Amino acid sequence: MSAAAGPVTDSDTILRVLRSTKTVAIVGSSPNSSRASYFVAMYLRADAPEFTVWFVNPKERQILGQPAYACLGDLPGVPDLVDVFRRTEDLPGVAYEAVAAGAKSLWFQLGLVHHQAALTAEAAGLAVVQDRCLKIEHARYHGGLHKAGFDTGVITSRRRDA
Repeated sequence: MSAAAGPVTDSDTILRVLRSTKTVAIVGSSPNSSRASYFVAMYLRADAPEFTVWFVNPKERQILGQPAYACLGDLPGVPDLVDVFRRTEDLPGVAYEAVAAGAKSLWFQLGLVHHQAALTAEAAGLAVVQDRCLKIEHARYHGGLHKAGFDTGVITSRRRDA
């Protein structure tokens, strides 16, 4: 599905992006454990060993004991996937930066959609996923939806006998 038509929901595209990814740069990563980016980073480091994770935040020096980089251009290599936790108005700049860094995919986390930024990335050959959580999608395709509160069996649609 084209970014012009809306967020990517095509399972084949998401699976193709996940399978082709070895390095993930988390733009807007935070050392604050109450932030979604922290939770996703913890999951990727613990439950997605196939990924090398880099943190991008110009205000931090370290996150989870690893170096934090000011921008994508400062990374020690080219990121396959750029996972974005930034405000919507920041997305065009991140898209340009991802293109300049040579990324293969641009992933806007839940609640993030920016059609022009997506078109910019697509025009440069990047696969684009919008309004999806990398942790949830990775877990869906790797059998991990039971981890970290998903599919715990606590919430069910089955009626309990009285």
